[in-house]
Amino acid sequence: MNNYGTFTALRPHGLLRHLFSCFDTTCLQAFSNSVNWLIYLEDGAITYATHSVEPFDRLERHLRRLNPQIPQITNEIRVQLRLLFETELQNQLIYQPPEYQAIHWLIDQGYLDTTQATVLIQELVKDVIESFLLIKSGTYELSDTQQKLPLICRLDVIKVIERCQMRLQHWQSCVPQITSPYQRPYLLINGKNSPALQPQLTHWMKGFSLRHLAIIMNQDEIQLAQNLYPYILTGEIILHEPDPPFDQLPKIPTQLTSTPQYTTELLHKTLVDTVVELSSHANPITPILAIDNLAPVVRSPQISAPAKASHQELTLSNTTNPHPERVTAITRTTQQIYKIVSVDDSPTILKEISHFLESENFTVVAINDPLKAAMSIIRHKPDLILLDLNMAGIDGYELCRIIRNNSLFKNTPIIFVTGYKGLVDKVKARLVGASGYLTKPFTRAELLKMVFMHLT
Repeated sequence: MNNYGTFTALRPHGLLRHLFSCFDTTCLQAFSNSVNWLIYLEDGAITYATHSVEPFDRLERHLRRLNPQIPQITNEIRVQLRLLFETELQNQLIYQPPEYQAIHWLIDQGYLDTTQATVLIQELVKDVIESFLLIKSGTYELSDTQQKLPLICRLDVIKVIERCQMRLQHWQSCVPQITSPYQRPYLLINGKNSPALQPQLTHWMKGFSLRHLAIIMNQDEIQLAQNLYPYILTGEIILHEPDPPFDQLPKIPTQLTSTPQYTTELLHKTLVDTVVELSSHANPITPILAIDNLAPVVRSPQISAPAKASHQELTLSNTTNPHPERVTAITRTTQQIYKIVSVDDSPTILKEISHFLESENFTVVAINDPLKAAMSIIRHKPDLILLDLNMAGIDGYELCRIIRNNSLFKNTPIIFVTGYKGLVDKVKARLVGASGYLTKPFTRAELLKMVFMHLT
């Protein structure tokens, strides 16, 4: 097999199947529509997979999704991961993806054990392979990985493909109205706005994608899409296309390419190798666990085609969370209108931030005089503070330190909004009590993602 080629001659699942059958140890790099997929294999088993579209957003989502199983990874720990490992060079680091380094750090610091890390990686890999299987055309390259990834687990290729194909078939029940989990549902302002739509859902249905809404609502994303589908058909909910860079990912087609039939030899290998092997982090006498014993925490529901004539009442499914009190907390939180203070001596930046946030039902207080910001913040008591670093009269570091010294704002998220991109700046921000770091110029999606991360 050549070390490079195109997907017109060999489909993605066929390429993975070939690497599986040859027991290859390699890094498969695939390129399509400006997206770079990286799939790491050792002896024909997947050890990790990622792509270049917001890898830390993907890690953040799955850490939140698995929160009932790993409650020790708090919001502060997730922010620290970004500050330590998220870099602009992440697309070039094929041997050590930054988010994989972050997972290893979580293990080394005792926040994850190897079994929990395996479950997390399994979910991340399925997320990536699901989009990889949708590539219609592109190029690939096989790299001889001189420096292997530090092993945490090995996942069976055939099992991963089967589960991804199953989820894609479930998504297809909503095609052509829904063609991407990153589409953004909006309530039509002049529509009927059925009372069956719960207030906590309508509150957030103003810019977040289906995939991110599912995390906020603590629901399986396919089930959420299914519940919204009848309202999309009647026009009560309209779908906007994904925000960049999620619009670069392949869309769900009307008909999926069927998975090829496997030979007896391959099926035999599947039965032998469908295991998750724990890495050297684990105790040597730890038994090898079958992948089915590490099933996803949120299973895909068995979904039939949605009824077009009637509406389903939207409810908060508790199948994804064994703790009903957590659902209650989410419901209570999402009903409020959040107040955000934005401090910047640039009227242009203030206007842009206000435009992005006020259209999403946030109350924004814009402050262009940093010397008066502390008193204004005390008066308004915001839920979140956006703070520029480079301001005349007082810099953001000093202002952040002053705010943190007030007991009222000990736990209030403070996000630095700055053009500084250096690691030293990020570390200094952490030392003075910053909760997050947003680099200028930023997109609407990046700002909303940062706000979402700290207010839900």
